[in-house]
Amino acid sequence: MRAMLAGLFLLPLAIAAGGPALAMEDQVVTAKQPVDGELVRYVLTNEGNAPKYAVILMPGGNGRVGIPAKDGPLISSLSDNFLIRSRTLFADPQFVAASTNATSTPAKIMAIVADLESRFGKLKVYVVGTSRSTESTMSLARTLDGQVAGFVHSSSMSAIAGFDTRGLKSRQLIVLHRLDACKSTSPSAGAANHAKYGTDLIEMDGGKSTGDDCEPRAHHGYNGIERETVDKIKAWILAGK
Repeated sequence: MRAMLAGLFLLPLAIAAGGPALAMEDQVVTAKQPVDGELVRYVLTNEGNAPKYAVILMPGGNGRVGIPAKDGPLISSLSDNFLIRSRTLFADPQFVAASTNATSTPAKIMAIVADLESRFGKLKVYVVGTSRSTESTMSLARTLDGQVAGFVHSSSMSAIAGFDTRGLKSRQLIVLHRLDACKSTSPSAGAANHAKYGTDLIEMDGGKSTGDDCEPRAHHGYNGIERETVDKIKAWILAGK
């Protein structure tokens, strides 16, 4: 059994005193599916031009990021969803983040992968969902098995309890908050999956919970512990072969 990993704004190019430095940047971009030419839009967040890893972030709820209609620098706010508001925590010189609407369509994900690799070269790509978008990550984990490096299922829908990850080529990670009180995303479901199938697991504690139990500022959305949660996810990704 795999070891449990317990507990475990737009800015332009800036010129620093010691020379030029590339700051965090949000850009609205469009990828194209190669077969039918359908367009897939996402927000590209990067710091540096030579990342080795990419995370494709999909929000929960209605699955919409709130991507503006026009490509170019992002000048408006996006969804308050945990993953989307944390995109700048994911992005660093090693990681590039792509925020997109939730989808279970493999071609849309691979269009983003192709677009990212046209910009940065070969990348190890992880598809990350939270709450309702884990329905998509569980589906994609089978249809894209072996085509991307892995999948991260955070605050997963309770169906994760029966999601058999054994034999999958792509890496799988479940992330939960022990105090998540959302009825649809019981943390016991993620723990049950780990116990039954040995799926890697990160359990979080702490932070604060405000508003509806299923909304992004509750424990369900890792409110107040966004950086710690993202850092543990990135550490798990970096630990992979």
